[in-house]
Amino acid sequence: MPTVAKHIVDTLAASGVNRVYGLPGDSLNGFTDALRTTDEVDWVHVRHEESAAFAASADAALTGRIAVCAGSCGPGNLHLINGVYDAKRSRVPMLVLAAHIPTPEIGTGYFQETHPQDLYRESSVYTEYVSQPEQLPRLLRIAMREALSQSGPAVLVIPGDVLTGKTDAKPQTILPTTSSILPDDEALQAAADAINGNSKVTILAGAGAAGAHDELVNLAEKLQAPVVHALRGKEHVEYDNPYDVGMTGLLGITSGYHALIEAETLIMLGTDFPYPQFYPEGATVIQVDVRGGQIGRRVSVDHPLVGTVKETVAALLPKLQVNKSSKHLDKVLKHHGKTLKNLKDLEKPDRKRIHPQHLTALINDKAADDAVFIPDVGSPVMWAARHLDMNGRRRLIGSFTHGSMANALPQSIGAQIAYPDRQVIALAGDGGLSMLMGELLTVTQNKLPVKTVVYNNDSLNFVELEMKAAGFVNYATDLSNPDFAAVANALGIKGIRVEDPKDLDKAIDEFLAHDGPALLDVVVERQELTIPPSIEKEQAEGFALFAVRTVLDGRGSELIDLAKANIRQVF
Repeated sequence: MPTVAKHIVDTLAASGVNRVYGLPGDSLNGFTDALRTTDEVDWVHVRHEESAAFAASADAALTGRIAVCAGSCGPGNLHLINGVYDAKRSRVPMLVLAAHIPTPEIGTGYFQETHPQDLYRESSVYTEYVSQPEQLPRLLRIAMREALSQSGPAVLVIPGDVLTGKTDAKPQTILPTTSSILPDDEALQAAADAINGNSKVTILAGAGAAGAHDELVNLAEKLQAPVVHALRGKEHVEYDNPYDVGMTGLLGITSGYHALIEAETLIMLGTDFPYPQFYPEGATVIQVDVRGGQIGRRVSVDHPLVGTVKETVAALLPKLQVNKSSKHLDKVLKHHGKTLKNLKDLEKPDRKRIHPQHLTALINDKAADDAVFIPDVGSPVMWAARHLDMNGRRRLIGSFTHGSMANALPQSIGAQIAYPDRQVIALAGDGGLSMLMGELLTVTQNKLPVKTVVYNNDSLNFVELEMKAAGFVNYATDLSNPDFAAVANALGIKGIRVEDPKDLDKAIDEFLAHDGPALLDVVVERQELTIPPSIEKEQAEGFALFAVRTVLDGRGSELIDLAKANIRQVF
């Protein structure tokens, strides 16, 4: 009679899962041994369980299929949690196997004892404890269905002795299903009536607009509406779209900001854009989302439409009148043209220093047409949002909602394993890379041709910007970095370091052309100012106070008070 662990492996294989990301441990021995005896499911060995979860989340995000990660009891499955939380916020299907201490020892304060079912509750869409072998086949089926139907991580907490227990249950096949959800005709007509006759309509589209590109463009054309995209919507919305005017928000550009803030009617499509200060005041708001609970979280919504974006927009289009005025659109497109010119100016080379905008623009121009870009949270996300071009084949994924440092390299591992013949480029910050730098060994051990760009500015750069905006003098943000290229070479990865701007172009060519893993360590300008498209009074005050405090080095409180008063008069 097969073990519970063998039943899990056979069910994964029958369901099209052919890899599990993780780090072995004694409580997982039954499971890893079951993998050893099977040819259909591989064990992807990582150096930190957090990386296993991040790699699995990227795998699921790119393939749309369930991905699996596993951790041993106590610290092992605790390390998974951050990457699992990211998968939940990114809405990707994942099965998490969290091993537990021996069943008889639970509740005794045993070595490495935790209560994973409590710890995982917030970071998952489903969590259950398997106390005996008889439970496992049904709970496995439920967990995998929950992961797929809710697009999130489902956790099974399984003691090691349960994994080695016996079951005569047959392997199960759990496959993704698709469905369409459509609002009723009355709700659609009410939304159409609210839109018709209004000439200042703006569309805000996010990740929920994936697969609805044609419908979105047709809607924008009919309404003569500019399209603003959220960061997670960039790869789905931006390309082949003459109505796209960029992003808004903290990472956005001015044309996206004005298109949104000046709208009298706002149509939100599959987005949960989180910053209320960037929404228009007094606008009529129509929001389409397949998850009804997401509607109205950020702004008051007049017409909630619970449905999948593609089908809902297709049903709405026949009810809409053609907007004969393109004044709003023309104004924003003109603004967008100027904004793009300004961005291009920032991408120009400098003879003395390497600007991150220039580096990103070169990577963008030289990368493959179907490249997968994965930026670290922090400044690299800013450069990716503003200086990478999507074309319908390229992908841009990351920790865009959870916002975790160190996501780029481990997610690139999962992306490269999912698509071994595709160019995968990690845009890593020096802080993010060094946090999980051991995963460079995972790259070499698994012979993955991941390309890692390091934005090396010897600092937690985005944190410094946040400090300046709040009026604080930078503190505790300095990094004492090694030569990352030398580290890479020592680990069996081709390492290239660039300090002189004149060497950059050739180095990128060599880096991308290398047949195998490569790391490009680029010393970039630290004092690059990255600001949101609209400066709030508090932010302007913060930057000014930062300057005053830097000069005074903490002295002269009366001068700081005077500076505050003068800034308030300006605003």
